[in-house]
Amino acid sequence: MANEIATKMVTGKVRLSYANIWEPKENDQGQLKYSCALLIPKTDKETLRKIKSIVDALKAEASTKYRGKLPANFKLPLHDGDEEKPEDENYAGHYFLNAYANTKPGIAKPIGKEADGRTKFQEITDTTEVYSGCYAKVSINFYLYDNKSKGIGVGLNNIVKVQDGESLAGRSSINDDFASEDFDIDLDGDEEEDFLN
Repeated sequence: MANEIATKMVTGKVRLSYANIWEPKENDQGQLKYSCALLIPKTDKETLRKIKSIVDALKAEASTKYRGKLPANFKLPLHDGDEEKPEDENYAGHYFLNAYANTKPGIAKPIGKEADGRTKFQEITDTTEVYSGCYAKVSINFYLYDNKSKGIGVGLNNIVKVQDGESLAGRSSINDDFASEDFDIDLDGDEEEDFLN
């Protein structure tokens, strides 16, 4: 096809939310999927421009398919965090997309440069290193879907972590919980009274 739409792109620095990227979770249709919400700052005009360009091209393709008019319930992938999640301060000032994959995405971090100047990557296998709240650049692709609903979906390809961030999982750290506690650590291993027996 000579004028095939390029639907794959890499985002700028986004924040990961609802990052189900290590193990798949069952969706509403009973399918196991990897997934992640990508929080895109409204100031990242370049990433938003790329998304708009692809979405506009797919909308035009869909419009042709549906005889010149998109269905009334046609779903678009980009959402306004200020409007759709006003109760969540992490979404304030961001757009977001939900990306999905049938297979585990590649997860890595940059570790320097190759001799030819290209970035070198190291695979991340520690599941605590990439989490909801950290920052990454993400490879995604857009596609049209037409099943029970119709619209434009987002495929999740690869994730490259670029920065830590405050966890969005709602779980506090050990250091935070016990920062003001004093522990008398007995390094001699003396027997202590067992209060459980």
